[in-house]
Amino acid sequence: MGNCWCGWEPSENRVSSNAKSGRKRRRSSLFSLLPVLCPLFYVLGVILNWLESPKDQSPSVKVRKDDSKLPSNPEEVEDLRRCVSAKPLIAFTFNELKAITGNFRHDYMLGRGGFGSVYKGYISEDLREGLEPSTVAVKIHDGDNSHQGHREWLAEVIFLGQLSHPNLVKLVGYCCEDEHRVLVYEYMARGSVENHLFSRVLLPLPWSTRMKIAFGAAKGLAFLHEAEKPVIYRDFKTSNILMDMDYNAKLSDFGLAKDGPVGDESHVSTRIMGTYGYAAPEYIMTGSYQNRKNRQQPRKWSITGANIILRIKMRASNAGHLSSRSDVYSFGVVLLELLTGRKSLDKSRPAREQNLTDWALPVLREKKKVLNIVDPRMEGDYLTKGVHKAAMLAYHCLNRNPKARPLMRDIVDSLEPLQVPCNDPTEKSTFTFCSENIEH
Repeated sequence: MGNCWCGWEPSENRVSSNAKSGRKRRRSSLFSLLPVLCPLFYVLGVILNWLESPKDQSPSVKVRKDDSKLPSNPEEVEDLRRCVSAKPLIAFTFNELKAITGNFRHDYMLGRGGFGSVYKGYISEDLREGLEPSTVAVKIHDGDNSHQGHREWLAEVIFLGQLSHPNLVKLVGYCCEDEHRVLVYEYMARGSVENHLFSRVLLPLPWSTRMKIAFGAAKGLAFLHEAEKPVIYRDFKTSNILMDMDYNAKLSDFGLAKDGPVGDESHVSTRIMGTYGYAAPEYIMTGSYQNRKNRQQPRKWSITGANIILRIKMRASNAGHLSSRSDVYSFGVVLLELLTGRKSLDKSRPAREQNLTDWALPVLREKKKVLNIVDPRMEGDYLTKGVHKAAMLAYHCLNRNPKARPLMRDIVDSLEPLQVPCNDPTEKSTFTFCSENIEH
């Protein structure tokens, strides 16, 4: 019978002429549907192409998927910046950055992450006329010339170029020369909270310093959420909180920041990205999660048959509901890390203790039990009443219902009474008195 659309094999059994004519009619009817099916497949293809395009772009950063359309030199970057901010930034040349960092000397390196490397640098008087001598941190987006890498770099230039607050790291300038994408920040002498909190070499952070860090970070988030154009930070974690010499906390790395909802909108829909262990459950529960440290390309599906519907559902599920309360959840995780001295995820611990939130959440409301999860490296040198308040605050921040979580401005108000001078000699004795009352 030759090849047919259905691709079935002819039977060895004798078939009646009526059966043969029936099959011919069915094949004819299938072919008659092709003029209807072809436009339908075309429309579905257009829909899939739309779903494939990035949806998590901030209105402040109008970028297209074609890298050639992105700003690729200082003039184009400044043209884009002037649309949203008049705050001056220095456009460094790459040769100037070599001079600042001693040609990126290895002993000048402060750290390395998924974005690239960070170097300590010195701006001297003779670098350029009009520049004041200062110490800076130079972050190089090395080896990532992808659309996503360029977009995250551009997002930092735009957001930090228009926002200014004591608890946000100051962006001094940038470099956009050839394939180089570099950011230059004020230098933060103490580094990240992550390095201090989980270090086996440095002295443990005292309780008063931990609460000072939480207070400063909370004020930074509150400023973002209540800005004229609200901003959702989206990647709040201990490695993104930097400290100056006096342990004042400042938020850094705005590569994943996004403009928040406006008007009557309660959230924005966006591709799910961030760091696992810190992201809010309502943000990741409906889609395939993209860990910032280990991004994976979305799975491709052929445009045939049932796979079309499957792919539509999958691409739609990648859009998570993001709101300022998502940042509040992440803040609760960080507050829990400050309280316990444990990482949000730690595969080296027993199975039940690997996820910090799952392990600690059940005891946060129990005044006696919560003292058992406090970081033992502090050796009891903390205010018991302060621990109870911080634990309850973390409990409310980690509520699975986003609407039940407090606002960042309320969190700031709750943390303010917990601020104790670092050199307060009564801190330890106060704890001993309170703990004896609890035990008896």
